[in-house]
Amino acid sequence: MEWDLAQLRALAAVADHGTLEAASRELHLTPSAVSQRLKALERAVGAVLLRRTRPVTPTDAGRPVLLLARQLAALTTDAESVLESAATARPVVRLAVNADSLATWVLPALASVAGEVRITFVREDQDHTADLLRDGTVMAAITSQRTPVQGCTVESLGAMRYRPIASREFAARWFAGGVAPAALASAPVVVFDERDRLQTERLEEAGVPWGTAPWHMVPASTQFSEAVRYGYGWGMLPDLEGRAWDGVDLAAVPGSCLANHDVALYWQQWSLQTASLDAVAAAVRAGAAASLRQQ
Repeated sequence: MEWDLAQLRALAAVADHGTLEAASRELHLTPSAVSQRLKALERAVGAVLLRRTRPVTPTDAGRPVLLLARQLAALTTDAESVLESAATARPVVRLAVNADSLATWVLPALASVAGEVRITFVREDQDHTADLLRDGTVMAAITSQRTPVQGCTVESLGAMRYRPIASREFAARWFAGGVAPAALASAPVVVFDERDRLQTERLEEAGVPWGTAPWHMVPASTQFSEAVRYGYGWGMLPDLEGRAWDGVDLAAVPGSCLANHDVALYWQQWSLQTASLDAVAAAVRAGAAASLRQQ
C-alpha cells in the first residue's frame, strides 16, 4: 500500500502527546482534522491503530505502523534540517535511558550534540528500555539487553558498578555486629521502584527473602541517594554518582555477605541510519568509553 505522510504524522503525534487535542496543537490542526487523518489511515490499513484511552495507546496492529511513522519522521526531519536553518527544523531523537545513567554520565555525554539535535529522554529501567524500541516509542535505548530487538543493532557500552552503601550512623546502628543475613533481615533498605531488583537480588544472594526487611521506595536518582545519606536505609549506589558525604561501603566490611554488582549496558538503535541518530550514538559511545567500566 502507499503510505500518506500526513496521516502517519498524525498517528505519531497522537501517540506521543496522548490526546487528539495535544496532537492538534503540535500539528497546528483542529482535533477534527487529526481525527479524520487517523480514521483514514485506519481504513487504509484495515485495523484499529490506537486505543482511545487517556492517554491513547497503540494496538498490536498499531505498533508496527507507529514504528514506520517515527522512522519516516526521522528521515524527513533530518532532510529538512539540511535544507532549512530554522531551529524548528532540528531533528528529534527519542532516547530511552535508565535513571542512573541519566543522572550521571548521559547528560554530559550528549551536551556536544544538544545544539544540533533535539533530544527527548524517556526514562525507564534498563531491563525494560528495549521494550520501547519494539513498539516504536523511541529510536534508541541504553539497555541491559544484549540481544538486539528486531530491526535494531546492538553494541556494548560497558558496565555501571553499584556498591551497597549506608550512612555511618545507619551502619553503626544496624550492622554493629557485621553485615550478616540476620542483620540484613531487619535493617531497612531503599528501593527505586517496583522494577528495581538491585537490592532485592543482593538480599536474596545473602539468603534473605525479599519482604523480610522493611523498605522505603524513592523513585528518583538524586533523592534515592539522599535517602541513603539521611539514613532511611542502605541501597545500591552507582560508582559514578558524585557523593560529597562519607558513606560506608558495606561490601568492604570484613565478612560482609553483600557484594558489589556490575550492570552491563548496551546501545540499541534502529538499523535505519540518519545523521542525527548517528551523532547521538557517537556521543553516547564516547561518553560510555570515558565513564563506564570497560571489560
